[in-house]
Amino acid sequence: MNHAMPAFFLADSLGLDFLNSVATPADTPIDWLEDGEGLLGWLHQARLVPEDVLGSIRERAIPGELDRLAAQARALREWFRAFVREHKGHPLREEDLMALEPLNELLRRDEGYYEIVAQQPGASSAFTLAATRRWNSPETLLVPIAEAMARLVCDEDFSHVKACEGPSCTLLFADHTRGHARRWCSMAFCGNRAKQAAHRLRLKAQLPEA
Repeated sequence: MNHAMPAFFLADSLGLDFLNSVATPADTPIDWLEDGEGLLGWLHQARLVPEDVLGSIRERAIPGELDRLAAQARALREWFRAFVREHKGHPLREEDLMALEPLNELLRRDEGYYEIVAQQPGASSAFTLAATRRWNSPETLLVPIAEAMARLVCDEDFSHVKACEGPSCTLLFADHTRGHARRWCSMAFCGNRAKQAAHRLRLKAQLPEA
């Protein structure tokens, strides 16, 4: 299913943006990974897979294959959500590595390699070393997602991984603000709603008692 609303990329971490690929921005939940086309669309928006690769995999896929892959992606998302929610708010420890073994198993599927490619005109060198990978099956589409999750685990201080304080919001984010005072997934969404609610409370407090 193609969603008219673009996916959310508000978390300051692509690994958390993956968890935020299901959300309730208004009254109706949206899952951008609801089916195979949704998964391809999210990967395209996240710029994790080249557009020509997505088109090639779409053309080669047998009926139902991409929908099954989307189901795997949703299962991966919810497994990782449980890990993040359990560990957010404090640094990860060495003993947490065992719980990440499913992620390492997925990373081991990678068929990545480096190749020499031409630089852009005007660069100081004629060539550069570029990382790429073979996309031999639809399952390889999960590998760049796994890499984004692994970067979250290895590069972010989990002390600053937070859940939005919006009462009904499920979005997560990495707080990179000065003083780590961020409270909302976005000021345009939950932050604005909180301001409006506080304003209504102030107006109500100013009304004379009946």
